[in-house]
Amino acid sequence: MPTKKITRLINIALRGVTLGSKFLLIFFLARFLEPAELGIYGLLSATISYALYLLGFDFYTFTTREILKCDRNEWGGLLKDQGALSLVLYAIFLPLLILVFLKGLLPWHVAGWFFALLVLEHLTQELGRLLIAISEQLMASAVLFLRSGIWAVAVTALMFVTPAARSLDVVMAAWTVGGILALLLGIYRLNHLGISGWHKEVDWNWIWKGLKIAIPLLLATLAIRAVFTLDRYWFGSLAGLDVLGAYILYIGICNALMSFLDAGVFAFIYPALISAHNKQDSAAFRQGIRKMLIQTLVLTVAFALIAIAVIDPLLNWLDKPLYLEHKNLFQWLLLATLLYAIGMVPHFALYAQGQDRPIIHSHIASLICFIPATWLASTHWPYLAVPLGMCATFALILFWKSWAYFALTPAKYRLFQS
Repeated sequence: MPTKKITRLINIALRGVTLGSKFLLIFFLARFLEPAELGIYGLLSATISYALYLLGFDFYTFTTREILKCDRNEWGGLLKDQGALSLVLYAIFLPLLILVFLKGLLPWHVAGWFFALLVLEHLTQELGRLLIAISEQLMASAVLFLRSGIWAVAVTALMFVTPAARSLDVVMAAWTVGGILALLLGIYRLNHLGISGWHKEVDWNWIWKGLKIAIPLLLATLAIRAVFTLDRYWFGSLAGLDVLGAYILYIGICNALMSFLDAGVFAFIYPALISAHNKQDSAAFRQGIRKMLIQTLVLTVAFALIAIAVIDPLLNWLDKPLYLEHKNLFQWLLLATLLYAIGMVPHFALYAQGQDRPIIHSHIASLICFIPATWLASTHWPYLAVPLGMCATFALILFWKSWAYFALTPAKYRLFQS
Protein backbone atom coordinates (compact mmCIF):
# COMPACT_ATOMS: atom_id res chain seq x y z
CA MET A 1 0.00 0.00 0.00
CA PRO A 2 1.34 3.48 -0.81
CA THR A 3 2.26 5.67 2.14
CA LYS A 4 0.18 8.68 3.08
CA LYS A 5 2.63 11.10 1.45
CA ILE A 6 2.81 9.10 -1.77
CA THR A 7 -0.99 8.81 -1.86
CA ARG A 8 -1.31 12.58 -1.48
CA LEU A 9 1.27 13.18 -4.22
CA ILE A 10 -0.57 10.82 -6.58
CA ASN A 11 -3.85 12.51 -5.69
CA ILE A 12 -2.45 15.98 -6.36
CA ALA A 13 -0.92 14.71 -9.61
CA LEU A 14 -4.28 13.33 -10.77
CA ARG A 15 -6.04 16.52 -9.79
CA GLY A 16 -3.29 18.56 -11.42
CA VAL A 17 -3.60 16.64 -14.68
CA THR A 18 -7.38 17.05 -14.52
CA LEU A 19 -6.98 20.76 -13.93
CA GLY A 20 -4.46 21.04 -16.74
CA SER A 21 -6.79 19.13 -19.05
CA LYS A 22 -9.71 21.48 -18.35
CA PHE A 23 -7.42 24.46 -18.79
CA LEU A 24 -6.13 23.03 -22.07
CA LEU A 25 -9.65 22.28 -23.27
CA ILE A 26 -10.93 25.82 -22.80
CA PHE A 27 -8.00 27.20 -24.80
CA PHE A 28 -8.39 24.74 -27.64
CA LEU A 29 -12.12 25.39 -27.73
CA ALA A 30 -11.30 29.09 -27.96
CA ARG A 31 -8.83 28.32 -30.76
CA PHE A 32 -10.91 25.89 -32.82
CA LEU A 33 -14.53 26.94 -32.15
CA GLU A 34 -16.21 30.19 -33.01
CA PRO A 35 -16.63 32.53 -30.02
CA ALA A 36 -20.43 32.07 -30.22
CA GLU A 37 -20.00 28.26 -29.92
CA LEU A 38 -17.74 28.75 -26.91
CA GLY A 39 -20.47 30.96 -25.47
CA ILE A 40 -23.06 28.17 -25.88
CA TYR A 41 -20.65 25.69 -24.27
CA GLY A 42 -20.28 28.06 -21.31
CA LEU A 43 -24.04 28.52 -20.94
CA LEU A 44 -24.60 24.74 -21.16
CA SER A 45 -21.92 24.01 -18.55
CA ALA A 46 -23.21 26.67 -16.16
CA THR A 47 -26.83 25.51 -16.51
CA ILE A 48 -25.84 21.89 -15.82
CA SER A 49 -23.85 22.99 -12.76
CA TYR A 50 -26.86 24.86 -11.43
CA ALA A 51 -29.38 22.12 -12.21
CA LEU A 52 -27.24 19.61 -10.27
CA TYR A 53 -28.45 21.19 -7.05
CA LEU A 54 -32.06 20.49 -7.99
CA LEU A 55 -31.26 16.80 -8.42
CA GLY A 56 -29.25 16.50 -5.20
CA PHE A 57 -30.78 19.20 -2.95
CA ASP A 58 -27.34 19.46 -1.30
CA PHE A 59 -28.40 16.48 0.80
CA TYR A 60 -24.77 15.35 0.90
CA THR A 61 -24.12 18.12 3.47
CA PHE A 62 -26.28 16.11 5.89
CA THR A 63 -25.22 12.64 4.76
CA THR A 64 -21.49 13.45 5.04
CA ARG A 65 -21.78 14.45 8.68
CA GLU A 66 -23.93 11.40 9.47
CA ILE A 67 -21.55 8.97 7.75
CA LEU A 68 -18.59 10.31 9.69
CA LYS A 69 -20.48 9.58 12.92
CA CYS A 70 -21.47 5.99 11.98
CA ASP A 71 -19.80 2.62 11.55
CA ARG A 72 -19.33 1.23 8.07
CA ASN A 73 -22.08 -1.36 8.57
CA GLU A 74 -24.61 1.50 8.73
CA TRP A 75 -23.44 3.37 5.62
CA GLY A 76 -25.47 1.32 3.15
CA GLY A 77 -28.75 2.36 4.73
CA LEU A 78 -27.80 6.04 4.66
CA LEU A 79 -26.74 5.87 1.02
CA LYS A 80 -29.91 3.98 0.11
CA ASP A 81 -31.96 6.74 1.73
CA GLN A 82 -30.11 9.40 -0.24
CA GLY A 83 -30.63 7.42 -3.45
CA ALA A 84 -34.38 7.20 -2.79
CA LEU A 85 -34.54 10.97 -2.35
CA SER A 86 -32.64 11.48 -5.61
CA LEU A 87 -35.14 9.32 -7.53
CA VAL A 88 -37.99 11.51 -6.26
CA LEU A 89 -36.11 14.66 -7.25
CA TYR A 90 -35.36 13.23 -10.71
CA ALA A 91 -39.09 12.60 -11.27
CA ILE A 92 -39.91 16.19 -10.29
CA PHE A 93 -37.16 18.28 -11.84
CA LEU A 94 -36.04 16.54 -15.03
CA PRO A 95 -39.40 17.27 -16.75
CA LEU A 96 -39.38 20.85 -15.44
CA LEU A 97 -35.93 21.50 -16.90
CA ILE A 98 -37.42 21.25 -20.39
CA LEU A 99 -38.44 24.86 -19.74
CA VAL A 100 -34.80 25.84 -20.28
CA PHE A 101 -35.29 25.00 -23.96
CA LEU A 102 -38.93 26.07 -24.27
CA LYS A 103 -37.94 29.54 -23.03
CA GLY A 104 -35.02 29.71 -25.48
CA LEU A 105 -32.31 29.92 -22.82
CA LEU A 106 -30.45 27.12 -24.61
CA PRO A 107 -30.88 25.90 -28.20
CA TRP A 108 -32.81 22.65 -28.75
CA HIS A 109 -29.96 20.95 -30.58
CA VAL A 110 -28.07 20.52 -27.28
CA ALA A 111 -31.08 19.21 -25.30
CA GLY A 112 -30.09 15.53 -25.57
CA TRP A 113 -26.55 16.25 -24.42
CA PHE A 114 -27.87 18.44 -21.60
CA PHE A 115 -30.01 15.74 -19.96
CA ALA A 116 -27.49 12.93 -20.46
CA LEU A 117 -24.67 15.01 -19.00
CA LEU A 118 -26.81 16.32 -16.17
CA VAL A 119 -27.58 12.80 -14.88
CA LEU A 120 -23.99 11.60 -15.32
CA GLU A 121 -22.56 14.69 -13.62
CA HIS A 122 -24.91 14.29 -10.67
CA LEU A 123 -24.16 10.60 -10.10
CA THR A 124 -20.39 10.99 -10.44
CA GLN A 125 -20.38 14.13 -8.29
CA GLU A 126 -22.17 12.33 -5.46
CA LEU A 127 -19.82 9.36 -5.73
CA GLY A 128 -16.83 11.70 -5.58
CA ARG A 129 -18.20 13.49 -2.53
CA LEU A 130 -18.79 10.17 -0.77
CA LEU A 131 -15.28 8.96 -1.52
CA ILE A 132 -13.78 12.21 -0.19
CA ALA A 133 -15.90 12.06 2.97
CA ILE A 134 -14.71 8.52 3.80
CA SER A 135 -11.07 9.49 3.09
CA GLU A 136 -10.85 7.73 -0.28
CA GLN A 137 -9.34 10.85 -1.82
CA LEU A 138 -7.19 8.94 -4.29
CA MET A 139 -10.13 7.09 -5.79
CA ALA A 140 -12.16 10.31 -5.76
CA SER A 141 -9.39 11.93 -7.80
CA ALA A 142 -9.43 9.01 -10.25
CA VAL A 143 -13.20 9.41 -10.68
CA LEU A 144 -12.74 13.14 -11.22
CA PHE A 145 -9.95 12.47 -13.73
CA LEU A 146 -12.30 10.36 -15.85
CA ARG A 147 -15.18 12.76 -15.34
CA SER A 148 -13.31 15.96 -16.19
CA GLY A 149 -9.76 15.16 -17.31
CA ILE A 150 -9.06 12.34 -19.73
CA TRP A 151 -11.90 13.09 -22.13
CA ALA A 152 -10.74 16.72 -22.36
CA VAL A 153 -7.25 15.52 -23.36
CA ALA A 154 -8.70 13.10 -25.90
CA VAL A 155 -11.03 15.58 -27.57
CA THR A 156 -8.32 18.26 -27.62
CA ALA A 157 -5.94 15.89 -29.41
CA LEU A 158 -8.71 14.85 -31.81
CA MET A 159 -9.54 18.45 -32.71
CA PHE A 160 -5.87 19.22 -33.16
CA VAL A 161 -5.29 16.46 -35.76
CA THR A 162 -8.78 16.26 -37.31
CA PRO A 163 -10.34 19.56 -38.41
CA ALA A 164 -13.68 17.82 -39.04
CA ALA A 165 -13.91 17.07 -35.30
CA ARG A 166 -13.87 20.75 -34.34
CA SER A 167 -17.52 20.95 -33.34
CA LEU A 168 -19.55 21.29 -30.18
CA ASP A 169 -21.22 17.89 -30.70
CA VAL A 170 -17.85 16.11 -30.61
CA VAL A 171 -17.01 17.88 -27.34
CA MET A 172 -20.34 16.85 -25.82
CA ALA A 173 -19.89 13.23 -26.94
CA ALA A 174 -16.42 13.04 -25.35
CA TRP A 175 -17.76 14.57 -22.14
CA THR A 176 -20.51 11.91 -22.04
CA VAL A 177 -18.05 9.04 -22.51
CA GLY A 178 -15.88 10.43 -19.70
CA GLY A 179 -18.91 10.61 -17.40
CA ILE A 180 -19.85 7.00 -18.12
CA LEU A 181 -16.33 5.77 -17.37
CA ALA A 182 -16.21 7.79 -14.12
CA LEU A 183 -19.56 6.33 -13.05
CA LEU A 184 -18.41 2.76 -13.69
CA LEU A 185 -15.20 3.29 -11.70
CA GLY A 186 -17.07 4.86 -8.78
CA ILE A 187 -19.57 2.01 -8.63
CA TYR A 188 -16.73 -0.53 -8.81
CA ARG A 189 -14.95 1.05 -5.84
CA LEU A 190 -18.17 1.35 -3.85
CA ASN A 191 -18.78 -2.38 -4.31
CA HIS A 192 -15.32 -3.16 -2.87
CA LEU A 193 -15.51 -1.01 0.26
CA GLY A 194 -17.31 -3.63 2.32
CA ILE A 195 -20.24 -1.35 3.02
CA SER A 196 -23.25 -3.08 4.57
CA GLY A 197 -26.71 -2.03 5.67
CA TRP A 198 -28.23 -2.00 2.17
CA HIS A 199 -31.03 -4.32 3.28
CA LYS A 200 -32.46 -1.64 5.54
CA GLU A 201 -35.77 -0.13 4.44
CA VAL A 202 -35.82 3.45 3.27
CA ASP A 203 -36.18 5.69 6.31
CA TRP A 204 -38.33 8.59 5.13
CA ASN A 205 -38.29 10.13 8.62
CA TRP A 206 -34.47 10.29 8.47
CA ILE A 207 -34.70 11.77 4.97
CA TRP A 208 -37.13 14.42 6.21
CA LYS A 209 -34.82 15.18 9.13
CA GLY A 210 -31.97 15.62 6.65
CA LEU A 211 -34.08 17.80 4.35
CA LYS A 212 -34.87 20.18 7.21
CA ILE A 213 -31.13 20.67 7.59
CA ALA A 214 -30.19 20.51 3.89
CA ILE A 215 -32.94 22.72 2.43
CA PRO A 216 -31.77 25.94 4.14
CA LEU A 217 -28.24 25.13 2.96
CA LEU A 218 -29.66 24.37 -0.49
CA LEU A 219 -31.38 27.76 -0.66
CA ALA A 220 -28.09 29.39 0.25
CA THR A 221 -26.23 27.32 -2.34
CA LEU A 222 -28.81 28.08 -5.03
CA ALA A 223 -28.35 31.78 -4.25
CA ILE A 224 -24.55 31.71 -4.54
CA ARG A 225 -24.61 29.40 -7.56
CA ALA A 226 -27.19 31.68 -9.19
CA VAL A 227 -24.42 34.29 -9.29
CA PHE A 228 -22.23 31.83 -11.26
CA THR A 229 -25.08 31.08 -13.68
CA LEU A 230 -26.80 34.44 -13.96
CA ASP A 231 -23.45 36.10 -14.68
CA ARG A 232 -23.12 34.30 -18.02
CA TYR A 233 -26.69 34.94 -19.15
CA TRP A 234 -26.54 38.57 -17.99
CA PHE A 235 -23.19 39.19 -19.68
CA GLY A 236 -24.49 37.57 -22.88
CA SER A 237 -27.51 39.88 -22.86
CA LEU A 238 -25.28 42.94 -22.38
CA ALA A 239 -22.48 42.07 -24.79
CA GLY A 240 -23.77 39.40 -27.20
CA LEU A 241 -22.92 35.74 -27.72
CA ASP A 242 -19.56 36.42 -29.40
CA VAL A 243 -18.18 38.52 -26.55
CA LEU A 244 -19.66 36.00 -24.12
CA GLY A 245 -17.13 33.57 -25.62
CA ALA A 246 -14.35 35.85 -24.31
CA TYR A 247 -16.01 35.95 -20.89
CA ILE A 248 -16.22 32.13 -20.83
CA LEU A 249 -12.53 31.89 -21.71
CA TYR A 250 -11.45 34.21 -18.90
CA ILE A 251 -13.78 32.80 -16.25
CA GLY A 252 -12.58 29.32 -17.24
CA ILE A 253 -8.98 30.36 -16.56
CA CYS A 254 -9.92 31.85 -13.19
CA ASN A 255 -11.96 28.82 -12.15
CA ALA A 256 -8.82 26.73 -12.50
CA LEU A 257 -7.73 28.24 -9.16
CA MET A 258 -10.82 26.90 -7.38
CA SER A 259 -10.36 23.48 -8.97
CA PHE A 260 -6.80 23.28 -7.68
CA LEU A 261 -7.75 24.52 -4.19
CA ASP A 262 -10.59 21.98 -4.01
CA ALA A 263 -8.21 19.20 -5.03
CA GLY A 264 -5.03 20.08 -3.19
CA VAL A 265 -6.28 21.87 -0.07
CA PHE A 266 -9.99 21.73 0.82
CA ALA A 267 -10.64 18.05 0.00
CA PHE A 268 -7.83 16.98 2.34
CA ILE A 269 -8.42 19.34 5.25
CA TYR A 270 -12.18 19.81 5.70
CA PRO A 271 -13.01 16.15 6.63
CA ALA A 272 -10.29 16.36 9.29
CA LEU A 273 -11.83 19.60 10.59
CA ILE A 274 -15.20 17.90 11.01
CA SER A 275 -13.60 14.95 12.82
CA ALA A 276 -11.55 17.23 15.08
CA HIS A 277 -14.65 19.19 16.05
CA ASN A 278 -16.65 16.00 16.68
CA LYS A 279 -13.82 14.77 18.95
CA GLN A 280 -13.56 18.21 20.63
CA ASP A 281 -9.88 18.34 19.66
CA SER A 282 -9.38 22.09 19.59
CA ALA A 283 -5.63 21.88 18.87
CA ALA A 284 -6.18 19.76 15.74
CA PHE A 285 -9.01 22.07 14.66
CA ARG A 286 -6.82 25.18 14.94
CA GLN A 287 -3.97 23.43 13.16
CA GLY A 288 -6.30 22.46 10.30
CA ILE A 289 -7.58 26.03 9.90
CA ARG A 290 -4.02 27.38 9.96
CA LYS A 291 -2.92 24.94 7.26
CA MET A 292 -5.95 25.75 5.12
CA LEU A 293 -5.41 29.49 5.42
CA ILE A 294 -1.68 29.40 4.64
CA GLN A 295 -2.01 26.99 1.72
CA THR A 296 -4.95 28.96 0.27
CA LEU A 297 -3.08 32.27 0.45
CA VAL A 298 0.10 30.82 -1.07
CA LEU A 299 -1.74 29.15 -3.93
CA THR A 300 -3.95 32.15 -4.73
CA VAL A 301 -0.99 34.54 -4.85
CA ALA A 302 1.07 32.12 -6.96
CA PHE A 303 -1.84 31.51 -9.33
CA ALA A 304 -2.48 35.24 -9.78
CA LEU A 305 1.17 35.98 -10.56
CA ILE A 306 1.45 33.12 -13.06
CA ALA A 307 -1.87 33.97 -14.72
CA ILE A 308 -0.90 37.62 -15.18
CA ALA A 309 2.47 36.58 -16.63
CA VAL A 310 1.13 34.11 -19.20
CA ILE A 311 -2.16 35.66 -20.30
CA ASP A 312 -0.70 37.76 -23.14
CA PRO A 313 1.30 34.92 -24.76
CA LEU A 314 -1.74 32.65 -24.53
CA LEU A 315 -4.03 35.21 -26.16
CA ASN A 316 -1.50 35.82 -28.94
CA TRP A 317 -1.42 32.08 -29.58
CA LEU A 318 -5.22 32.00 -29.96
CA ASP A 319 -4.87 34.55 -32.77
CA LYS A 320 -8.40 35.90 -32.37
CA PRO A 321 -8.62 39.68 -31.98
CA LEU A 322 -11.91 39.52 -30.06
CA TYR A 323 -10.26 37.91 -27.03
CA LEU A 324 -7.44 40.47 -26.94
CA GLU A 325 -9.93 43.30 -27.37
CA HIS A 326 -11.72 42.31 -24.16
CA LYS A 327 -8.70 41.35 -22.04
CA ASN A 328 -9.69 43.90 -19.38
CA LEU A 329 -12.39 41.42 -18.31
CA PHE A 330 -9.67 39.11 -17.04
CA GLN A 331 -8.24 41.29 -14.28
CA TRP A 332 -11.64 41.84 -12.68
CA LEU A 333 -12.65 38.20 -12.94
CA LEU A 334 -9.30 37.21 -11.40
CA LEU A 335 -9.87 39.59 -8.47
CA ALA A 336 -13.38 38.18 -7.93
CA THR A 337 -12.02 34.64 -7.92
CA LEU A 338 -9.27 35.48 -5.40
CA LEU A 339 -11.85 36.99 -3.03
CA TYR A 340 -14.08 33.94 -3.39
CA ALA A 341 -11.17 31.53 -2.80
CA ILE A 342 -10.03 33.20 0.42
CA GLY A 343 -13.63 33.30 1.65
CA MET A 344 -13.73 29.49 1.54
CA VAL A 345 -11.42 29.28 4.59
CA PRO A 346 -13.91 30.78 7.09
CA HIS A 347 -16.65 28.93 5.18
CA PHE A 348 -15.16 25.51 5.98
CA ALA A 349 -14.32 26.59 9.53
CA LEU A 350 -17.99 27.41 10.10
CA TYR A 351 -19.29 24.33 8.24
CA ALA A 352 -17.11 21.95 10.29
CA GLN A 353 -18.66 23.35 13.48
CA GLY A 354 -22.20 23.00 12.17
CA GLN A 355 -22.54 26.79 12.09
CA ASP A 356 -24.76 26.84 9.01
CA ARG A 357 -26.75 30.00 9.70
CA PRO A 358 -24.07 32.58 8.73
CA ILE A 359 -23.24 30.53 5.63
CA ILE A 360 -26.90 30.56 4.61
CA HIS A 361 -27.34 34.26 5.31
CA SER A 362 -24.16 35.30 3.48
CA HIS A 363 -25.03 33.25 0.39
CA ILE A 364 -28.53 34.65 0.18
CA ALA A 365 -27.05 38.13 0.63
CA SER A 366 -24.65 37.42 -2.24
CA LEU A 367 -27.47 37.24 -4.77
CA ILE A 368 -29.18 40.26 -3.22
CA CYS A 369 -25.89 42.15 -3.58
CA PHE A 370 -25.00 40.88 -7.07
CA ILE A 371 -28.19 41.97 -8.82
CA PRO A 372 -28.25 45.68 -7.84
CA ALA A 373 -24.44 46.00 -7.99
CA THR A 374 -24.37 44.63 -11.53
CA TRP A 375 -27.39 46.64 -12.62
CA LEU A 376 -25.86 49.85 -11.26
CA ALA A 377 -22.52 49.13 -12.96
CA SER A 378 -24.27 48.30 -16.24
CA THR A 379 -25.56 51.86 -16.51
CA HIS A 380 -21.96 53.12 -16.75
CA TRP A 381 -19.74 50.18 -17.83
CA PRO A 382 -21.93 47.55 -19.55
CA TYR A 383 -19.02 45.29 -20.54
CA LEU A 384 -17.53 45.32 -17.02
CA ALA A 385 -20.80 45.32 -15.07
CA VAL A 386 -20.87 41.58 -14.38
CA PRO A 387 -17.22 41.25 -13.23
CA LEU A 388 -17.59 44.35 -11.02
CA GLY A 389 -20.78 42.93 -9.54
CA MET A 390 -18.97 39.68 -8.76
CA CYS A 391 -16.10 41.53 -7.05
CA ALA A 392 -18.55 43.39 -4.80
CA THR A 393 -20.44 40.17 -4.05
CA PHE A 394 -17.42 38.04 -3.08
CA ALA A 395 -15.91 40.84 -1.01
CA LEU A 396 -19.17 40.91 0.96
CA ILE A 397 -19.09 37.12 1.45
CA LEU A 398 -15.46 37.17 2.60
CA PHE A 399 -16.17 39.86 5.18
CA TRP A 400 -19.40 38.22 6.37
CA LYS A 401 -17.95 34.72 6.88
CA SER A 402 -14.76 36.04 8.48
CA TRP A 403 -16.76 38.10 10.97
CA ALA A 404 -19.02 35.10 11.71
CA TYR A 405 -16.01 32.83 12.28
CA PHE A 406 -14.52 35.14 14.91
CA ALA A 407 -17.88 35.92 16.50
CA LEU A 408 -19.26 32.37 16.73
CA THR A 409 -16.22 30.13 17.14
CA PRO A 410 -15.35 29.30 20.77
CA ALA A 411 -12.00 30.79 21.81
CA LYS A 412 -10.23 27.43 22.06
CA TYR A 413 -11.15 26.62 18.43
CA ARG A 414 -10.32 30.07 17.10
CA LEU A 415 -7.16 30.55 15.05
CA PHE A 416 -6.29 33.95 16.51
CA GLN A 417 -7.35 33.55 20.11
CA SER A 418 -6.33 37.01 21.25
